[in-house]
Amino acid sequence: MSNLQRPVSNIQSPKSNLQRPVSNIQYPISNIQYPTSKKMKKTIVIGASPNSARYAYLATMRLAQHGHEVVPIGIRKGEIEGIKIVEGKPEEEGVDTVTLYLGPARQPEYYDYIFSLKPKRIIFNPGTENPEFEQMAKERGIETVEGCTLVMLSIGAY
Repeated sequence: MSNLQRPVSNIQSPKSNLQRPVSNIQYPISNIQYPTSKKMKKTIVIGASPNSARYAYLATMRLAQHGHEVVPIGIRKGEIEGIKIVEGKPEEEGVDTVTLYLGPARQPEYYDYIFSLKPKRIIFNPGTENPEFEQMAKERGIETVEGCTLVMLSIGAY
């Protein structure tokens, strides 16, 4: 019988520190600074909300933590970790990315505004996919991505 076929009965697991409670973590963890080795991208978050349970809130926070300049645009006043949510359709220059957290039914009123920003790319987060808008963007030379901003940030693909 080779070593690979022998049953292993005397393996002992190493002692683990996992049973000690972690007492020095404070929530929310909003002051985490992520490495910023890639070029920072000015990003407009459309559909921003002061509700911390919303993905747009988390995306705004994580974009800022990764060092990106972020402009959250929403329909309600508020803040996201100290960043004021802008109401309306402010003029912005140097926009790299627009990331959408607004359903397809509410997007048409933003088409002209988004195109006026001249973004290099539009991210259609889950639930915001819109073939009509994507086609219009592609015809204007704007890259479109159906993906999740949070996942893209977490795997270094933003």
